[in-house]
Amino acid sequence: MWNKDSQTEVPGTTASRDARLPGAPANAPAAAVNRPAPPAARTLACLGPSIVIKGEITSDEDLQIDGKVDGPISLRGHRLTVGRTAELHSEISAREVVVYGNASGNLKARDRVEIKKDGQVIGDISTSRISIEDGAYFKGHIEIERSQSSSQSAKEKEEIPVGASN
Repeated sequence: MWNKDSQTEVPGTTASRDARLPGAPANAPAAAVNRPAPPAARTLACLGPSIVIKGEITSDEDLQIDGKVDGPISLRGHRLTVGRTAELHSEISAREVVVYGNASGNLKARDRVEIKKDGQVIGDISTSRISIEDGAYFKGHIEIERSQSSSQSAKEKEEIPVGASN
């Protein structure tokens, strides 16, 4: 029979919980507590369609722009998404650029550039990979940057013997 005075613990907690990790649910199995945490989601900053920026944008997180920007955009190692309502007049530097709206200016993407079917890019593009969908508009030059392949590196190493003295 239940007695209010005989219950010293709060329901849902046990002494064994304290031996596990602090903050772990009492009803969680021990295997779930020892599992590694899922990878942290990348943060995404958004500039809405009514925002107008005249100036430089730098960021250390992914960015989606749906407004108007006039000035350079630099996302060190992150993704820039140019939304459908976006109008950019910018020099863009990022790891990855996806264009659904309008971008005027040079794009430099370390990894890839995607221009979606309603997207428009006027300017030069420098990237490792590019995708331009049917219906997209592009005017400019494309420079595909090649990363040194292992075969090129091996040839360069063969030309200069290790330990050779001049």
